[in-house]
Amino acid sequence: MNTYNTRRITYISIFIAMATVLNIIERAIVIPGASPGIKLGLANIMALLSIMMLGSKDAIIIVAVRCFLGALVGGNPVSFLFSITGGVLSILVMVIMWKYLNKYVSIVSISMVGAVFHNIGQLFVASVVVHDFSVYIILPILMISAIITGYIVGVVTKQLYKSLGSINTK
Repeated sequence: MNTYNTRRITYISIFIAMATVLNIIERAIVIPGASPGIKLGLANIMALLSIMMLGSKDAIIIVAVRCFLGALVGGNPVSFLFSITGGVLSILVMVIMWKYLNKYVSIVSISMVGAVFHNIGQLFVASVVVHDFSVYIILPILMISAIITGYIVGVVTKQLYKSLGSINTK
């Protein structure tokens, strides 16, 4: 059972703040020639770190609050739907993989799968919003970008975890 002492709450707050800032920075980055929906996924660094350092429940809380704050600061209700659906689907898949498969797959692989599911969640919302499943035509492009960005996010997360691994967050 997780105990929520001052140290733990402080770490959760820092992770939420950093994830929100990374989300806002990411919105400002335009990738020339990229299809709609292709993003770097920088906030997922904090999601992955929170899974490893704080645990599943805290990671889900961090992603949900980050999605809410990101939409509050720089988005709208529709962007919140995209963010929360992709974020929650992604974090749930990554939590399950970390819990049951981390002995067999690396955090980089978990990051890549999380990025793929994030895009699947967002495409689902897009198809509901526009009432048309033809949006899935960009799925192959989004999957390729998810694998690339998921790999980068996973490598960065792995290095950060090595640097921060000795910090007691419990």
